[in-house]
Amino acid sequence: MTLKICVAQLNLVVGDLQGNAQKIIASATEAYAQGARLLLTPELSICGYAAEDLFLRPAFISACHDAVKTVVDACAGLKGMVVVVGHPTGGDERSKSVAIQRRFNAASVISEGRILETYAKRELPNYQVFDERRYFTPGQGVCVFQIGESGNQVSVGLLICEDAWFAEPAQLALEAGAQVLAVINASPFHVGKGGERVQRMADRVKATGLPLIYAHLVGGQDEVVFDGGSFALNAQAELVARAESFKEKLLYIGVKIGVNSNLASVNTASAAIDLIVNEVNDKKDEIAPLRSDEADLWDALVLGIRDYLGKNGFPGAILGLSGGIDSALVLALAVDALGKDKVRAVMMPSPYTADISWIDAREMALRMGVRYDEISIVPEFEAFKKSLSSEFAGLKEDTTEENIQARIRGTLLMALSNKFGSMVLTTGNKSEMATGYCTLYGDMAGGFAAIKDIAKTTVFKLCLWRNQNDPNGTGSNPIPERIITRPPSAELRADQKDQDSLPPYEVLDAILERYMENDQSIAEILAAGFAPADVQRVTHLIKINEHKRRQAPIGIRVTHRSFGKDWRYPITSKFRA
Repeated sequence: MTLKICVAQLNLVVGDLQGNAQKIIASATEAYAQGARLLLTPELSICGYAAEDLFLRPAFISACHDAVKTVVDACAGLKGMVVVVGHPTGGDERSKSVAIQRRFNAASVISEGRILETYAKRELPNYQVFDERRYFTPGQGVCVFQIGESGNQVSVGLLICEDAWFAEPAQLALEAGAQVLAVINASPFHVGKGGERVQRMADRVKATGLPLIYAHLVGGQDEVVFDGGSFALNAQAELVARAESFKEKLLYIGVKIGVNSNLASVNTASAAIDLIVNEVNDKKDEIAPLRSDEADLWDALVLGIRDYLGKNGFPGAILGLSGGIDSALVLALAVDALGKDKVRAVMMPSPYTADISWIDAREMALRMGVRYDEISIVPEFEAFKKSLSSEFAGLKEDTTEENIQARIRGTLLMALSNKFGSMVLTTGNKSEMATGYCTLYGDMAGGFAAIKDIAKTTVFKLCLWRNQNDPNGTGSNPIPERIITRPPSAELRADQKDQDSLPPYEVLDAILERYMENDQSIAEILAAGFAPADVQRVTHLIKINEHKRRQAPIGIRVTHRSFGKDWRYPITSKFRA
């Protein structure tokens, strides 16, 4: 006998409780019609992940309970169907002190109009972007439930995300009679995370002898992106099913009942059950292929832009197109995310803008098919200099005049945003954010920093990749070759080049990765062969520009450490490493 299980890889919206409930109900109804008798939804699927300080409001928890009841009632007629729904629970509305309330990151097992069990997550992550101990109390229990008809049932052990990264919760489920592990998740994307998940889940399978189904969230939520890629491992820890990444998907998996010698050595109570997880769609054992880092990065950035603007109701995006590589990358991403009709590019030349910048910006806008306008900032720049001439008398021009140009551009873009409603996408990269090579209220002005977590060297890689691929059907080779090959320049003074102010990007980004992302000490970086002057310069710039980063718009996190929730350093500090 084979029981059919469905993983609902859903894109949910934080706080849209009834909308999320309806999406779960629609998935359950479709899965039931396809013969599935278990539907797994992602972690905290009722409210979306993560609702942050909304969890501290009793009214929010109460509304989540109401949304769960909506699912319970709607699925009452699906005879024999079990639906697992993630939601917060606990909190006492009668208590006026949030501090003494106990809340749980939970999941309820629903069947035929009843909640059979509610399980509370045991392991609460509190690192990187996670703050679960701020909101939740660790659970203490174990949840094992049955699916299938009498005489042909399978016992499913339920775990929630971080539970499966530790040995004890899975072991307790095994001891309670579980024959397959179901793990519901909301695990933010970063490059390489997909392979890490599979490896850690394989460790759980090898330790317990139980096959495992991993149900994952997909979609963008503020600065994090969830990549989907839900999968299943058989009792030999072999990958037997994997959904596409960055897309909603109902993934069907069959659990076959038979005799399993692998289980017999681990769990004698289950020795008569062979749980071999197989894909049961038209193509058996279909596994979405592994992708390159650039492909994953591209889709993560596209999804992050699409969901941030879409879920927040912005009609489109606007950005400054300079003829340089960063704005070229953001334009290509925005068009892939939103479509050409929802993206507008504005070229704002200054006295220092090179002719090739005009030519390349016009060419790229033409290739992408977006609305393109040119607004010179020369009159405004001259007016600012005239207004300040008495104050600046006898002083040489310096970065002050450079920053005035950037701030004029920021003001123009924000004015267009205010008038027409489009979100300004900033175009600064991670290397610039790290070193402060950006202007407060200038090129940092905007609503969403699409490539904030992309180092400059990766910017080049992504542009080359996009010119060789057309993942969203918006056209191939969108970025003029000269934009990629010419030396980067802010063009805020005559003959300016980025490397006049910074170490070569290959050096800068390597130091940034070691120091900022991987927490290596200065001594370790020096031991790796980097020049002391470069190390001192980069680490010093990272420290003194914290005040800038705190005022930057949020952006999409795609590395295991970004300048966002997982970077929390004081602005005022005298410490020197």
